Amino acid sequence: MVEPILLSAAQILTFDGDIGLTNASGFFFERDSRLFLVTSRHVFVDEPTQHFPSRVEIELHIDRANLAKSIGFSIPLYQDGKSVWRQGTDNAGEIDVAVIEINRAALPDSLVYRAFTPEHLPDPDANIEVGSALLVVGFPLGFHDLLHHMPVVRQAAIASSFGLRFQGAGYFLTDARTHRGTSGAPVVIRVDQADPARGDLPWMLLGIHSARVDLGTRDLKLDEALGLNCAWYADILMTLTELPAIALNADGN
Repeated sequence: MVEPILLSAAQILTFDGDIGLTNASGFFFERDSRLFLVTSRHVFVDEPTQHFPSRVEIELHIDRANLAKSIGFSIPLYQDGKSVWRQGTDNAGEIDVAVIEINRAALPDSLVYRAFTPEHLPDPDANIEVGSALLVVGFPLGFHDLLHHMPVVRQAAIASSFGLRFQGAGYFLTDARTHRGTSGAPVVIRVDQADPARGDLPWMLLGIHSARVDLGTRDLKLDEALGLNCAWYADILMTLTELPAIALNADGN
């Protein structure tokens, strides 16, 4: 059986109707009985580049014994003209993370996947040091195992103090070689101690990869790119996956 961490990520293809637009990365997050697809907000909408897809498609494994078998699963981004994903803001502005709930009833019964849960998020007092080794699990430039439909991983390291908001924004820096298509990938760190709450995913979900960081003053001929990236803190998922107020009050509580 393949490593479970590889089953937690999904390639995202964006479409305007039937017209293919871009590819990106995403992953599954489960809270209570609800399942979400997590990615970067700019995958769903990006005004500066006039990127306005109407739907996304992810590839799902449907046979545990044969990972070469998969299907495409389409998720509309709008209903009755309104966006159905959730995104967040903080004191520094918009957060480049978005989630969209997946209709479990529409999923195949034989679906093979793994999902992160709130138990995979770091505790507030977690001791995560700068320079710690990380993995970024995704689909750089759309590259992946075309036969088994698996993502690839890039090695990374924490490049800024974890827990501090770099320059006041809700992300930390990673040192890794990344490419377009990696946006929305989970940024994880290995956990040594076994924890039944994490199941067979012995990883801590630290962040969501967003974009490379560069300097506007860099000489494109003389200076190499910094090789740094921003990863938004994963604890935003606890806010974005909360039940809507109307649902919370449906039983009168």
